[in-house]
Amino acid sequence: MLELHFGTSRSDVCTVVCLGAHCDDLEIGCSGTLMKLSAGGMPLSVTWIVFSSDEEREKEALRSAHVVLGKVRRKEITIKRFPDGLFPSVQAEIKEYFETLKQRVSPDIVFTHYRHDLHQDHRVVGELTWNTFRDHLILEYEIPKYDGDLGSPNVFVHLDEAVCQVKVDNILASFRSQEGKRWFTPDLFLSLMRLRGMEANSPSRYAEGFYSRKLIVG
Repeated sequence: MLELHFGTSRSDVCTVVCLGAHCDDLEIGCSGTLMKLSAGGMPLSVTWIVFSSDEEREKEALRSAHVVLGKVRRKEITIKRFPDGLFPSVQAEIKEYFETLKQRVSPDIVFTHYRHDLHQDHRVVGELTWNTFRDHLILEYEIPKYDGDLGSPNVFVHLDEAVCQVKVDNILASFRSQEGKRWFTPDLFLSLMRLRGMEANSPSRYAEGFYSRKLIVG
């Protein structure tokens, strides 16, 4: 299996932008990878943006983001209030926000939603990411859901079992508003990472999967 390694001895800062439509999307899709990067010795500057929330969910999202980014010295966490479920109808306003974001940050890596995600809010964020950051490394993460839109990732990040457990524990502890929903269970989150770990031949058995449309190895 072909491997691309991010060095852990680099002295310059790796700038990361994390984009999530809803308050738990980033945690479900890529928080294991973020924790692995921050623990691996790479200096990170993380811009973490959630586009939809209410007062309760915003508090949950802030708590969770600080857990995920606890070892990141440079971080900016923004929680927006675009209307949940209605992103296509306010796409122009969201695009305007993306344009302001582009003017103040030039990321090395962008984490965003999978382009074939069947949730309309996820798709809008994913499409605007590619429309805005045209010359950047973009990794699209996946969110398991009732619609059954999981695909075949072509980028994998091996995760230690301990990191996976921290990821799942944080999701369950932070987003109490989601308790009682059928999908909000630890076995769902762990099983997806276990499946991707099998596909990636992970020594720990676990991994997160991503989709890359274009990658230039320099």
